[in-house]
Amino acid sequence: MEPGQSPHYLKLQKVACVRGGRMLFRGLDLTLGAGDAALLTGPNGVGKSSLLRLCAGLLQPFSGTATRVAALSLADENLALDREASLRNALRFWAMIDGQAMAAVDTALEAMALRALADIPVRMLSTGQRKRAGLARTLASGARLWLLDEPANGLDIDSIARLERAIADHRAQGGAVLVASHLPLAMTGAQNITLAPFVDDSAQEVAR
Repeated sequence: MEPGQSPHYLKLQKVACVRGGRMLFRGLDLTLGAGDAALLTGPNGVGKSSLLRLCAGLLQPFSGTATRVAALSLADENLALDREASLRNALRFWAMIDGQAMAAVDTALEAMALRALADIPVRMLSTGQRKRAGLARTLASGARLWLLDEPANGLDIDSIARLERAIADHRAQGGAVLVASHLPLAMTGAQNITLAPFVDDSAQEVAR
C-alpha cells in the first residue's frame, strides 16, 4: 500500500484539547495511513503530550473528532515494565497481551541493542537503556500506529540512528508514526505539525 492511501489509521478533524480549564490547541486536522509519518514540535506546555494521549484514546477531544482504526502503541515517559522482572520477561508479558510471538521480543531487543541486557532486571537499567526498553516494547507490539513522545531523549547518537531505522522499517512495512520531539529525527516525507502557545483571537478582539 502506498503512503497516504486509505484506510487511514488515525484521523483528527477540527480537534481541540482543553486541560486544567485551559485551551491548548483547536482546529487541528491530521490523517495518517500506511507508510505515513508526522513530526510534532513546539515549546513545552503547548500540548504535544496531550495530543499524543488524545490520539491514543486516553483523552477525549474538547471538540472535533478523533478516529482510530488500527492497533496503536504509545511510548512515553511511563515505562510500564515490571521493574523486578528481567527485561526479556517484562517485554514478553506485553507481547503476550498484544498477541505477538515471542520472536517479536528478540527482534525488538536486537533492534534497540538490548540483547546483552535481556536477563537484567528492569530496575537496573540506566536512563538511556530504559528509554530503549520502552521503544522495544512498541517495536514488539505489532501495532500499525506508533505514538512516540520524545523518543530520542536520553539516547546517544547510535541509539538515535537505531530509532530512525526502526521508524523507517515500520513505515516500509505499512505502519504509521506520530512523533513528538524537541530533537531532530530523520523521517523522510514526514508531515510537520508545530504547536504554539494558544492565543484566543476572540478574546483579543473583545479586548480591543
